[in-house]
Amino acid sequence: MHNKWYWVFKNILFGPALRVYNRPEITGLSNLPSSGPAILASNHQSVMDSFYLPLLVSRQITFLAKSEYFTGTGFVGALQRWFFTSVGQVPIERGNESAAKDALDAAEKVLAKGDVLGIYPEGTRSPDGRIYKAKTGMARIALNTGAPIVPVAMFGSRKANPIGSWIVRPAKVRIALGAPIDPIAYVESKGLDPASREAQRALADHVQRILTDMTGNEYVDMYAADVKAHLAQGLGYPEGAEPSSLS
Repeated sequence: MHNKWYWVFKNILFGPALRVYNRPEITGLSNLPSSGPAILASNHQSVMDSFYLPLLVSRQITFLAKSEYFTGTGFVGALQRWFFTSVGQVPIERGNESAAKDALDAAEKVLAKGDVLGIYPEGTRSPDGRIYKAKTGMARIALNTGAPIVPVAMFGSRKANPIGSWIVRPAKVRIALGAPIDPIAYVESKGLDPASREAQRALADHVQRILTDMTGNEYVDMYAADVKAHLAQGLGYPEGAEPSSLS
């Protein structure tokens, strides 16, 4: 583990309390290679996903984290900025093509060092716990590097840390790691050129299908960010994205 603050947060400041409070459990750890580059691709239920997963995985994880975590103001903003910077996380700009490319390049450097990259393919937290359409950044990184993708299913973290809440609740958290995916072998099996955008889209969709099966949650073929923007405008869910109970 190369980052001392990462170790301190995991083993002294946060980890012991979370182990008692949320009783986190993990299955499928053998699916993560013990060495060499790997991508952990997880559904995203809460901010605390980035705490529970490192807590239960022995290898250090570098996450791609939204840039807002590094630019906040006030006490909470300063605390966030210090935490994410201290543990070596990589800021990403959303909606900025140039900055997004820089972030993808940074992610590839993490993998080039033989480290583990953590990423949320949906690009933002799910607004309702369902699995949403993936952005293609994760697939692009995997195809450019050949690093295996290990699907990660999070359970209970949304109850432990609801959106908008800073107080962690005593809900049990479970994590499951699925079988690793060879990104290049997968797209070539579909007759696709690994360098093509079609291959990126196909691989991203494949990962989301696996996460849908692993979690048992409903899949929504729309970007979570677009649905959240629609909801924020007071327009309700876009047509075709309504939860089953609202359909």
